[in-house]
Amino acid sequence: MLAEIKGLNEECGVFGVWGHDNAAQITYYGLHSLQHRGQEGAGIAVTDGEKVTVAKGLGLVTEVFGQGEINDLHGKAAIGHVRYATAGGGGYQNVQPLHFQSHSGSLALAHNGNLVNATALKHQLENQGSIFQTTSDTEVLAHLIKRSGYQTLKDQVKNALTMLKGAYAFLILTETEMLVALDPNGLRPLSIGRLGDAYVVVSETCALDVIGATYVRDVEPGELLIINDGGLTSERFTLNINRAICSMEYIYFSRPDSNIDGINIHSARKNLGRQMAIEAPVEADVVTGVPDSSISAAIGFAEQSGIPYELGLIKNRYVGRTFIQPSQELREQGVKMKLSPVRKIVEGKRVVMVDDSIVRGTTSRRIVNMLREAGATEVHVRISSPPIKNPCFYGIDTSTTEELIAANHTVEEIREMIGADSLVFLSEKGLVEAIDRPYEGKYRGQCMACFTGKYPTEIYQDTLHPHEKVTC
Repeated sequence: MLAEIKGLNEECGVFGVWGHDNAAQITYYGLHSLQHRGQEGAGIAVTDGEKVTVAKGLGLVTEVFGQGEINDLHGKAAIGHVRYATAGGGGYQNVQPLHFQSHSGSLALAHNGNLVNATALKHQLENQGSIFQTTSDTEVLAHLIKRSGYQTLKDQVKNALTMLKGAYAFLILTETEMLVALDPNGLRPLSIGRLGDAYVVVSETCALDVIGATYVRDVEPGELLIINDGGLTSERFTLNINRAICSMEYIYFSRPDSNIDGINIHSARKNLGRQMAIEAPVEADVVTGVPDSSISAAIGFAEQSGIPYELGLIKNRYVGRTFIQPSQELREQGVKMKLSPVRKIVEGKRVVMVDDSIVRGTTSRRIVNMLREAGATEVHVRISSPPIKNPCFYGIDTSTTEELIAANHTVEEIREMIGADSLVFLSEKGLVEAIDRPYEGKYRGQCMACFTGKYPTEIYQDTLHPHEKVTC
């Protein structure tokens, strides 16, 4: 993906296993398959039944555990985490799993998502005497657990979860059990599998395939799982359920070989491309997709339109991450380092360039220019999602409307800015119909907030940037 350049990043991926002799090694492989969900830090916590041990660091999974650190992690159960920093920022102290110790034992915590009431809860907890060791919103849960007043960890966690608002898939590991929780909206994907007699919990089902595990089911919104040597039990920490899986999981974030609620990501993206061809046909000679997340949609567009699909853009898979800097100038230069046009494919051709989204617009402009420089006579841009006009507060780093080109410009203005001969976004109705989720309301159980501005949870004012306003 071009996430670092495009400015559209998922926050995290989580992995957990209980009841396997090589739990840490299995977690390592699981995290490697989830690397696309976060490249800034990785960590693993493991229990041998008597103590919880944590190893973590900044960088990719292979960098953090590249010197044999995994061999020092012994135990039958583990949780792991890959991080892309949004809320709370980066830094080693925010790399997860977070580890907490008390007189009653220790607790490791991994979180995918973002809490929209974290700031308010932190102020409340600090006024009650809590001292935070990180700037991550994840630490809020640990403090709520210890202050709940209940006797068992299960009841402590259930009570704490009822105070949280936003997106969260939590894995909690102690010496003797693992707890798993998904927010009442189910904004992030989370699935359960079996590996022999072991239980496995993953952000994406592709991780199950990598380790040879069998998919069992998805974790339900508002569900709390307790896994220990006695097996798995399921409880509800709330009955106020409003399913709203993030639409961008289907469009962009998840790997093509993953499934969410029984829907394969590659198939869903092909359907998005087909729908795009129906809504916005164009006379052209070749269809190409922006690697990697747009390839499936480009294939679908080509199949529906009858225009041949070709690899008109090639991704350089061996460019490191260190050149990606905050400045826009280096972001744009990064596009050239990441992508190259195939001149013989696009030269003298009318090209349909399929992409999954436009955030700032700078990446699209650079790619259109590259195709023209390679000899394309026309470049028609088709986006397999509606315009992103609203910030996300659930774990995607688009937190202000100022950075969203579609929030400030018309489609025609965007077309002129990126230099395309034509530009069309997929309709909201077309998106819902193409993904074809089971019907659970107007948007079939999908969060469409970044397109519609209608958020499935309350958005707290202290979560917003100055002068930002949203409606729920």
